Amino acid sequence: MASNRLQQELKKKKPFDSPEQEANLNILRTNDRFENRLGRLFREYGLTASQYNVLRILRGEGGPLASLEIAERMVQVVPAITGLIDRLEKQALAIRKRCSKDRRVVYVEITDKALDLLLQMDDPLAELHRELIGHLTRKELKELSRLLEKARQSVENNGTKSP
Repeated sequence: MASNRLQQELKKKKPFDSPEQEANLNILRTNDRFENRLGRLFREYGLTASQYNVLRILRGEGGPLASLEIAERMVQVVPAITGLIDRLEKQALAIRKRCSKDRRVVYVEITDKALDLLLQMDDPLAELHRELIGHLTRKELKELSRLLEKARQSVENNGTKSP
């Protein structure tokens, strides 16, 4: 029975207090497993998940992007986008340029070295995505995404959205 699986995995003696608790713990457990697997892949290429996310955003944009805009587009909120960009610059994966009109604005540009690195990662990452969740049908994947988006709405609508 699927609803007992998490209880067994956690070796929980009593049933969950509520379906909401069970669903939240399922999300957290799944996220932990996925983050571990993805993190392992990113480390093979000398990156963290957050660094990969910045590079993915920059590649998708196709040009320089303000650092605050990058921060807004991140999958996971990072408290210190400046430090993250510093580390990418030290690895020669990004270049930072101040805006000539407004010195407070910093633009970040992806380097050719980073583009090459992302190209090397594309196939292994796509394979990992398939390995992690490819056993679901297209319809199930769409439904899962819809339900997760619906679940996130409660956080965003209650004013507790992360900064």
